[in-house]
Amino acid sequence: MASVPSLAATVHQRIADALSAALPEAASADPLLRRSDRADFQANGMLALAKRLKGNPRELASKVVDRIPVAPTSADPDEVIADIEVSGPGFLNISIADSAITATLAARAADERLGVPYAPEAGTTVIDYAQPNVAKEMHVGHLRSAVIGDAVVRILEFTGEKVIRRHHIGDWGTQFGMLIQYLIEHPHELDHKDVASGEEAMSNLNRLYKSARALFDSDAEFKERSRRRVVDLQAGDEETVALWRRFVDESKIYFYSVFDKLDIEIRDPDVVGESGYNDMLAETCRLLEESGVAVRSEGALCVFFDDVKGPDGNPVPLIVQKSDGGFGYAATDLSAIRDRVQQLKADRLLYVVDARQALHFKMVFETARRMGWLNERVHAVQLAFGTVLGKDGKPFKTRAGETVRLEDLLDEASERAVAVVREKSEKLGLTEEEILERGGQVGVGAVKYADLSTSASRDYKFDLDQMVSLNGDTSVYLQYAYARIQSILRRAEADQKPVAHPELPLTPAERAMGLHLDDFAETVASVAATYEPHKLAAYLYQLASLFTTFYDQCPVLKAEGGPAVVENRLFLCEITARTLRQGMSLLGIRTPERL
Repeated sequence: MASVPSLAATVHQRIADALSAALPEAASADPLLRRSDRADFQANGMLALAKRLKGNPRELASKVVDRIPVAPTSADPDEVIADIEVSGPGFLNISIADSAITATLAARAADERLGVPYAPEAGTTVIDYAQPNVAKEMHVGHLRSAVIGDAVVRILEFTGEKVIRRHHIGDWGTQFGMLIQYLIEHPHELDHKDVASGEEAMSNLNRLYKSARALFDSDAEFKERSRRRVVDLQAGDEETVALWRRFVDESKIYFYSVFDKLDIEIRDPDVVGESGYNDMLAETCRLLEESGVAVRSEGALCVFFDDVKGPDGNPVPLIVQKSDGGFGYAATDLSAIRDRVQQLKADRLLYVVDARQALHFKMVFETARRMGWLNERVHAVQLAFGTVLGKDGKPFKTRAGETVRLEDLLDEASERAVAVVREKSEKLGLTEEEILERGGQVGVGAVKYADLSTSASRDYKFDLDQMVSLNGDTSVYLQYAYARIQSILRRAEADQKPVAHPELPLTPAERAMGLHLDDFAETVASVAATYEPHKLAAYLYQLASLFTTFYDQCPVLKAEGGPAVVENRLFLCEITARTLRQGMSLLGIRTPERL
C-alpha cells in the first residue's frame, strides 16, 4: 500500500498552493507549518514573506486565506480544513475537520505499516554496535551500545534501509598470549558439561583469567612464554590459533546468553571482531604512507591534524603503527572502514560508541576522508552515547565500588518487574509461568526504555524503582496502556466492532489522540533520518498519556450516542494499540496482551 500523507503534509500543501495562487511572486515560500496550542496547526511563513515582499503580513495572510477551501461542516468528506483565521501579525491558525482526522486514521489502519513509507532504495548502512570483549564479563557499560544499536537497526530496516550489522568484539591483543599459554599448561580449565550455559562459560573464563593473571604477575618465565605465544598467534601458528578460537567460541556462548536476556538478536555472521581485519593492516599502513596522509614520526606511522593538540600545545597524532611495528586501534578501524566501503558497499557507516572515544573517531574519520574512503557519497557518523549513572549521579557501581555486571542488572530488573506483575495479576488470573514471562518482558523493557528515552549523548541515572513504576515516563506505563486497550477490545460484545465513522463529531480528547496518531509515520521517518530513538520514545509516551485522558473522558463500550459512537471509539482504541505495539517493537520492547 502507498504511504498515507499526514494531515500536516496535506495542510502544508494546501497552504503552499494558496500561496502560489494568491501571491505568484512568493513562488516556493515555506508556510512554516507547526502544531499549535491555539489551533490544530499554525503557519508562520507570512512574516518572513511580507518582509521579503515589503508588504503587510496580515493583508498577505488574508489573501492566502481567501484561496483556501474550507469545509462548510465538520463532516464534509472532501475537505481537510474546517476553519482558518488570521491572528496576530499574520499567523494562520488552522483547525482540522473531524471527518478528515477519522478518515486519515482509517487509511492508516488499512495499512499493516500504519502508513509508514517503505523506501528500499534508501541505501546501505553498516552499523557497528554491541562490542563486548572476549574472555571478559559484560558490564553496565555495554548496555547502551547494544540497546541503542538494536533500536536503530530495527528502525532503519523498517523504513527500507539495507542494514549490515557488525559487532566489533575485542578478540585480539597481548592478553591472549597469556591466556593461551596458561590453557596449554592447564588444558582442563575450560572443560564444562553444559556448553549452552552462558553462566558456566563465563565462570570458566573468569577462573582461567584470574589464574593466568596471577601466574603472569608472579612468574617471570611464564610471562616470557606468554609473550612468545603472542608472536605465535600473530604469525598464525596452528595450535595457538585453535586455542584462541576456543576462547572466542567460549565467550560467544556467554555473550549470546546475555544478549538473549536483553531480547536482542546477535547473529554469528555479524560478529567480526578486531581479528577480522588482521590481513588488511599492513596494506592499510602502506596506502596511508604512500599517499602521504600518514608520516613516520620517531619510528611510528602517524596522521597529524591542525586542530588536535595536547595540553602542551603540541600536535596529538593518530598513531596507526607503533614504532615497534605493532598496529594500533586506528589501523584496525581504518581497515574496517575500507572493508565496509569497498566490500560491503556501504553508503553510511554508523558507530554506536561511547562519547569518550569521540576524539579517536574524529581523527579516524578525517583520515579516511583524506584517503577518499569517505567522501560526499559515503558518510560516517559516531552515535556517541553518555554514561549510565547511579542515583548519586556518579558512574554506576556496586556498593563495593565495582562495575555492575550486566547480567546481574537484568536479573534484578526482572525480579522487580515480576513483583509488580504479581501484584496486578490477581484480577487477571495469570499462571506462575505467565507472571514470570511477563515480568521478564516488563523488566527488560524497563531497562531498555530508560536508556532509549534519554538522548543518546546524555548521561542518565539508573533507578530501577522508577523504571518499573506504573506512573511516569516508563515502559511499564506504555505497556499497561496497551494491555488496557486489549482488555477493552476483549470485553466488546460480538456486535461491537472497531469501525471508523468519519461522519461523527469528535470530542477534544478524541481529536488530540487522533492528531497525534497521525504523526506516527513522520515521527518514525524523522527518527530514522537522525538516529534518535529517544524521539520515538517521547512520541509513544505522549500517545499513552493522550490515551489515558481519552479513557478517563470517553466511555467506549458504554458510550452514549448509539452503536456508531461505540464502533468509532473502538476503532480509535485499536489503532492506538497497533501504534503503541509497532512503536515499542521498533525500540525492541515487547507489549504483553495482559498486564
